[in-house]
Amino acid sequence: MATRLGARVTSITIRPDWDDGPERYGDAEILWRTSEFTSREFAERQVLVALAGPAAEMIYRGEPLHPGFVAEWAEDWRQAWKAAAELMPDGRRRVRYLEQAASSLFTTFSDDHCWSAIAAIVDALLAHERLESEEVTAIVDQWCP
Repeated sequence: MATRLGARVTSITIRPDWDDGPERYGDAEILWRTSEFTSREFAERQVLVALAGPAAEMIYRGEPLHPGFVAEWAEDWRQAWKAAAELMPDGRRRVRYLEQAASSLFTTFSDDHCWSAIAAIVDALLAHERLESEEVTAIVDQWCP
C-alpha cells in the first residue's frame, strides 16, 4: 500500500527487533516525501498504510475482523488512530472513518492482482525474513502496474 501511495518502502521484515518499542510481528521502514502532500493527504495515506497489514491478514484469515479489537494489530490501530486525529478530531467519527478505511482496504486487497502481490511478498518474507526496497518495488510493480 505504501508504494502505491507515493512512499518508498526501504525494508520490511517478519523478524523485527523488539528493543526499541512494543513487541511487533512485522515491521516496515517507510520513507515519505511529505512536501509532495498536503497535511490532510499525508494523514490519509498514513491511515491506509497503518491499516494495510490488518486488512491483508483479514483476507488471509478469511474473516473480516475489527482491527481495533485484535491484539496483534494494536500498534497498527494506534498509528491509524493518531494519524486520523487531524482528519477527525471527534472520536466517534474517527472510529467510523477508520472502519471505512479498513473496509476499503479489504475490498482493494481482495482484487486478484493486489492479492497476488501480497502473496508474493509473504512468500519472499517467509524465505528471507527481510526484503529491501528494490525487492518490494519489483514484486509490487509486477502485480500492480
